This record gives sequence, structure tokens and C-alpha cells, in this order.
Amino acid sequence: MKNNPNKLWIIVLALGWLFDFLFWEKAPGINFAIFWTGGLIAAFYLLLSDGLRPHRASLYLIPLFGFFAAVTFIRAEPMTTFLAYTFTMLTLTILSVTYLGGRWMQYSLADYVVRAFGLLGSIIARPIAFTADVHKARNETGAKPPKYNVMPIVRGLVIALPIVVIFASLLASADMVFGQRLEDFVEAFKLENLPEYIFRMIYILVIAYALAGIVLHASTESKDEKLVGVDKPFVPAFLGFIESTIILGSVVALFTVFVFIQFQYFFGGTTNINVEGYTYAEYARRGFGELVTVAFFALMMLLTLSAVTKRETETQRKVYSGLGIALVGLLLVMLVSAYQRLNLYEAVYGFSRLRTYTHVFLVWIGLLLVATIILEILRKERMFTFALLVASFGFAASLPILNVDAFIVNQNIRREVQEKNAVDLDSQYFIELSDDAIPPLVAALQTSTLPDPVHEKIAAALACIRDERELNDSEYSWQSFHFARFRADRALASVEEITSQFEIDEDEWPTKAISPDGREYPCSPYYYD
Repeated sequence: MKNNPNKLWIIVLALGWLFDFLFWEKAPGINFAIFWTGGLIAAFYLLLSDGLRPHRASLYLIPLFGFFAAVTFIRAEPMTTFLAYTFTMLTLTILSVTYLGGRWMQYSLADYVVRAFGLLGSIIARPIAFTADVHKARNETGAKPPKYNVMPIVRGLVIALPIVVIFASLLASADMVFGQRLEDFVEAFKLENLPEYIFRMIYILVIAYALAGIVLHASTESKDEKLVGVDKPFVPAFLGFIESTIILGSVVALFTVFVFIQFQYFFGGTTNINVEGYTYAEYARRGFGELVTVAFFALMMLLTLSAVTKRETETQRKVYSGLGIALVGLLLVMLVSAYQRLNLYEAVYGFSRLRTYTHVFLVWIGLLLVATIILEILRKERMFTFALLVASFGFAASLPILNVDAFIVNQNIRREVQEKNAVDLDSQYFIELSDDAIPPLVAALQTSTLPDPVHEKIAAALACIRDERELNDSEYSWQSFHFARFRADRALASVEEITSQFEIDEDEWPTKAISPDGREYPCSPYYYD
């Protein structure tokens, strides 16, 4: 890139303009995926044209990037989309810092922290250093500057624009004719929005500068020549084996007693709950959060002790590993307890977003604990960070595959029909769900086998949703295209004849959907009788 720096600056400035074109006053949609796909293609073009080929392991990140980028305009559920945005950027970040080296699977947490700060430093300083290096190389070789150099033009325009604006305003005040001509010029080019144009130009330049820093970092700083803690531990072991054994042994003993008491609940089910005098809700809620918290912090304690404990003999290593494996095994049993509590609660009260997230989270943290046991047995503790990364990606990918809001709709309707002891269907909860929930709601409405009361609740919820969408009807440009909204609009249109039979009463809060036979259904998910 030093031989032709204009190519770098032209491409990143074009990407900065593309960002403005896609996002300025546009709702999030397909624009996010288009921009970062374009940025990735441009970066590969710049690097490959300089003969910088990516490491094969780094290319494994590209399918992950494509998956999460697509999720941003396919799913509308908030947590799903938040994780999709986050992991899209995470894959690009890892690709930037390991483009040439490809050793991201061997990174420890310390490696990720060090390289993240390195990338941030490159974003801030690398473009300036690159420009200085180009000038220095030309001076040393006596090479002439390129015939067409875009940067002096950009710098000149940036400096000249405010100066011209100031002088033009002063001259307009000095001469009425000139002032009138200036006003005509401003109106013709809509220069009354000049402050907006200046702001947009500034952030275009900032984005271009940051993208240049990322590309330059990938071209020079992504070789992964040395990993943190391989030759020398990042934090030298300082805690004695006896101290660590006492700590681990004490926690294992405590967890063993707790798990022993829990076994009466594992095999007794609801009979034991009734004997103890607990309701479903009391049993399911009691200690669920605490169990998950204990599992998390116990795992962090084990990893910390593993990093700082001295194990000088083979016997010490085996004893420590045995205690660590016992601890993780007990944590797995405790997670099973938490999972069972959640199942009992959902059997009666149904699914919500938080309960669904927790279900998926428990599965992945359980798999992470199993991986921790295996890595401890194989003595590959350094691979824990990779296992954690896989579990994180797995959790983030599971939500869009599951389709959280559609899953909630399907499960709660099924529970209403099949479970005798279930609480009545909370159709108002469907109203606060995203566009992902509308197609399954419409599919349920069109199912002739549903009981009439359930059918009417679903129709009322869809009538409320249709009314809300009509009140908040907005025009969306193609940059904001979202597949979930597109599917929801089509689904609602297919049952308009049914939902239009419900009268929407907006005279008092909460808004109500009134069925043809006079039943009222609140349109607020936060309203309860």
C-alpha cells in the first residue's frame, strides 16, 4: 500500500460515504450487513493486492461473520439482534488482529486483551504513521509524488471550507446584491443545511480514518509471532499447593452437601414440593439465580486458582486436577437443579424471553463445564479461552436458529391447549413481542383445531398489533429493509378480514380490542385486571 497510498485513501473514503448513504436518517435493517460486507471485501482487496494472503484459520471466521450479519436483518427479537451486531463486530475484530497469523484459536484472555488494545492504538495512530512512512520512503528514494494525490485535495477542502464560509458571510453583509446572489446560491444547493453537511463530512472522514487504521493493522500487526504466557506465564504462580487444596476441598465439600440434599427433589418431583409446602412458583424461583451465580463464580475461582497455584510434582497435579474435576462435576449437577426448577415454572406459567434465554444459556454453560473437565484431564488449560469463545458463539447463534419470539408463541399456545394445570394464556404478552412473533400467531389463528377461546385471544392480540402498526406506520427506504418486518406485514395482511372484526377502543387507557360478541382484551401487555 505504500507504493500506491491513494488506493487506500480512496477506498476508505468511499466506505465512509457508503456509511453515510446507508445509515443517515435510515432505520437499521439490511444496511448494517451491506456496509460491513463491503468493508470486508474492500479490506481483502487492499491486502491481497499487496500480496498479503490471510492465514487459513482466519478464513474460518468469514462464515461466522456472514451468519451473524444476515441475522441482523432476518430476526427482530432484541436480544437476538443485539448479539448478532455484537458478534458480527467481534468476528471482524478477531479477523483484523489475526489476519496473517491465524492463531486466534490458541489465544488466552490476555492475548485478546493485548491485541484489542493494539488494534485500538492502530486505529488512532497507524494512518498518521503510514503517511509519514510514505513521505520518508519517497524522500529516501528520491521518488516523485504520484501525479494524482487525493490527500492534499481533501486537506485543502477541509481547511478552505470554513474560511470561505466566514468571508462569504462578511461580504454578504457588506453588499446587498452579493448577499442576494449568495442566498440564491444557498437555496439552489440547499446550503441552509450546511452545518449538517459539515457534520456528515466530519464523521465520514473519521470513519475512513478508522477503517484505514484497521486495514493497516491487519497488514502489519496481525502476524501472531508470540502469544502471551507461552514462554513465560503472564502471572507467575505464587499460591502454594496446600493453600489451593484447602480452598478447593472446602468448596467441594460444601457443594457435595448441597447436591446431596438436592437429590430428594431430583427424584421426588412435585410430591416432595407438596410435602415441603412449596408451590410451583416458590420452588422454581427459590434460588434459581443464586445457583447460576454460584456456578459462574465457582468456575472463575477454579480458573484463577489454576493460573496461580504451584504444582511441582506429578502427585500434586493429579490431586489438584481431581479436585477441579469434582468441583466442575458438582457444578453440573447444580445446573441440572436450576434447569429443573425452570422447567417446573414454565410448565405452569409458560415461556417468556428471559426464561428462554436462560434455557439456552444453561445448555451452553453446561457444555462449557464439560469442556473444562476434558481440558483439565488433557492438561490443555490454555484452550479454555477457545472453549469459552465457542460457547459464546454457540449461545449467540442458538437464539436466531431457535427464533425466540416464535418459539415463545408456539410453546405457550401448545401449553394452553395441552396442560391442564397451566395458567390461562397471557395473550397480552404476545403484543410486546417483535415482528418474529407475528407469522406464528397468524399460523395459529388459521389453525381450525384450536379451541374457540384461544382462537379469540390470538385474534385480539393480532388486532391490537395491527392497530399499533397502523398508528406508527412509517415509510422505510430500501436501506432499512428487514425480512422480519416484511414477513410480518404479509402475515397480517392475510388475516385482515378476521382482525378487522375487532373494534379498537382508544377512548381510555388501556386501548382495548373488542370482539364481535363484546369481550374486551387490553392492548397493553403491562395491564392486568
